[in-house]
Amino acid sequence: MKKKFKMPSAFTILFAIIIVVAVLTHIIPAGNYEYTAEETPIPGTYHTVDPTPQGIPEVIMSPINGFQGAIDVALFVIIIGGFLGVVMKTGAIDAGIARVVHNLKGRERFMIPILMILFGLGGTSYGMAEETIAFYPLIIPVFIAAGYDSITAVAVIMLGAGVGVLGSTVNPFATGIASGFANVSLGQGIGLRFLILVACEAVAIIYVMKYAKKVKKDPSKSIVYDQFEDNKKHFLAQEDENDFPELTGKRKGILALFSATFIFMIYSVIPFEDIGVSLPSLGWWFGELAALFMVSSIIIGLVGGMKEEELVGSFVEGARDLLGVALIIGLSRGITVVMNAGNMTDTVLSLGEHTLSGLSSVAFTILTYLFYIPMSFLIPSTSGLATLSMPIMAPLGDFAGISRDIVITAYQSASGIVNLLTPTSAVVMGGLAIARVSYDKWLKFAWKLVAILMVVVMIALGLGAMI
Repeated sequence: MKKKFKMPSAFTILFAIIIVVAVLTHIIPAGNYEYTAEETPIPGTYHTVDPTPQGIPEVIMSPINGFQGAIDVALFVIIIGGFLGVVMKTGAIDAGIARVVHNLKGRERFMIPILMILFGLGGTSYGMAEETIAFYPLIIPVFIAAGYDSITAVAVIMLGAGVGVLGSTVNPFATGIASGFANVSLGQGIGLRFLILVACEAVAIIYVMKYAKKVKKDPSKSIVYDQFEDNKKHFLAQEDENDFPELTGKRKGILALFSATFIFMIYSVIPFEDIGVSLPSLGWWFGELAALFMVSSIIIGLVGGMKEEELVGSFVEGARDLLGVALIIGLSRGITVVMNAGNMTDTVLSLGEHTLSGLSSVAFTILTYLFYIPMSFLIPSTSGLATLSMPIMAPLGDFAGISRDIVITAYQSASGIVNLLTPTSAVVMGGLAIARVSYDKWLKFAWKLVAILMVVVMIALGLGAMI
């Protein structure tokens, strides 16, 4: 029997790219641009320089040097992991969503927009993804008992959070990392990203509600109708709300602190003077943001009644969960290190400058979005893709007359749309497995919505490019 092909991990793919890039430094001519004080390449100033091909020692050292150059971003990610570890340990988020589900029993049609908005807020703020897995056993039985099907429940959770990630406003693992490597403020472009979030979440809610209404009226219209009776027996026998913590006053306070942390983060990164708003700009960057989440972790742990050992343990455990992301950032940055050392980066930019010379800003933006869709399949790690591509793609936007935040928005929207469907995602396949929905049936349900969302995003990006 032939072995099925298994996609290599992001680490393997990225290290292979480092090797390929090192080989290319022996082939591609070396060159440099002149740069402004803001590190923007000046069009028309590209010139060739002596070649500096990269060998085995440089390849081996590139991830180490890359990690050193990205230490602020990597540390921020690790501390965010610790922050989320403390918050999740208190049970506040689980309790909050469980309370919403309980209170809306008998009015399940209202659960669709409310829960999708809640999951969307998690997605847009902190990249809520793996955390959604815990809610499938709670939400699926509620929807099935109300006369809907398992796909409706999956869509509420997976699309709610997934579209939130697609429309990331301040998601540190997509927008934050990309902004860092594009050398722009995290708050720059937040208006367009918020527009995409609202528009796409609204489209997704309407799509799911329309399907749910059809299934409740006529169960034979369900894509999983052949499992209808079997799913009733399976899921209605295992519903247990007692698995979720109670929403106490203490947990309500923690949810308020959690929300306040992200709200203050948004305020701290918005350059108000650039948008004509008479508010003081803090101009915070990754160092200050990391400190904010560290302090907030301590406050939330104390409010949650954690002892010192439990608080520190939860923080370290959460940080450990995101250590892989931090390592991917260093490895991805190693690609840029090799390109820069080989004086190849500006040669690629020069090629891009000449290719883009005849393109309008809208055409460049749409092509950037379409470019990131296959790239997101190849490199499913959002942080890895941002670290790999932004040092090249953001300056290309300069040549096309496009603000770098538009490039970031194109990247995160493409990555988000792919992660609604990709079979390489543990979140997608795990959620479908719990709901007993086959992957082909999920594709049958979701492909039209994904096509609509792509159109909505491209229209929004086009408008953003014209403004």
